[in-house]
Amino acid sequence: MNDMTNAPISDHSDSPFERIKQVDPDGNEFWSARELMSILEYTNWRNFSGVILRAQIACENSGNDPANHFAAAIKMVAIGSDAKREVEDMHLSRYACYLIVQNADPAKEVVALGQTYFAVQTRRQELSDSAPLGELTEEQRRLLLRQRIKQQNTGLASAAKSAGVITGQDFAIFQNHGYRGLYNGLTAEMIHRRKKLKKSQHILDHMGTTELAANLFRSTQAEEKLRRDQVQGKDSANQVHYQAGVIVRRAISELGGTMPEDLPTVESIKKLERAEKKRLGSGKKS
Repeated sequence: MNDMTNAPISDHSDSPFERIKQVDPDGNEFWSARELMSILEYTNWRNFSGVILRAQIACENSGNDPANHFAAAIKMVAIGSDAKREVEDMHLSRYACYLIVQNADPAKEVVALGQTYFAVQTRRQELSDSAPLGELTEEQRRLLLRQRIKQQNTGLASAAKSAGVITGQDFAIFQNHGYRGLYNGLTAEMIHRRKKLKKSQHILDHMGTTELAANLFRSTQAEEKLRRDQVQGKDSANQVHYQAGVIVRRAISELGGTMPEDLPTVESIKKLERAEKKRLGSGKKS
């Protein structure tokens, strides 16, 4: 099985976003807002400043200090005859760039490319931060990821409720939007049929680590955007969840991974949970 938790990640050396990345003397990566503006096809700094402002507000709403991600800077630009002048600029963290592409004009194709690039970079960092996960067995990773998704879905449900997703039916529709984005239009019912599951069987209980990791990433990204942008309204929340799924799907494609609907169905995790409880019980007796 092609496991995203172990698969090599593309270095994106041919990406325009990678080419403009810089590294300061302390080894910290950053992007110039002026150069990012050009890549995102904005020709006017005043217009792009509005995008930056929305990104800074989103950063603050998510509980982060914008000063840690948006640093004022000066850039020298040529004005002809070998002359240069100073212009306002900003040095941006990867997270700041991610927020900017999320708030940029969605009609631009390059903005979609930027969303994919920074989603993949976020995934790269997550894999680096969770390196000990690779020391576990396949069954242990699967149990851990399944537990994380249970906890994460509680947070996602809370964020969705704050946005106006109230009833059980509302939440079922909301969840289906996330699945549709990640599974190329498939709803939960369609995924059940494709994976030959019974109605009583839960989709997440029959996923391997690769598929669980993709759904965990989808859920965390959706919750973060719902809270960060203080999204209001069921329709808006549904679209956020759908787009989170789409972006994660693009990231899987960039990583060269197998699409979730094509991953094999595995035995119910309930069996593993029972075995783990039995093992822990024996350990306590010992």
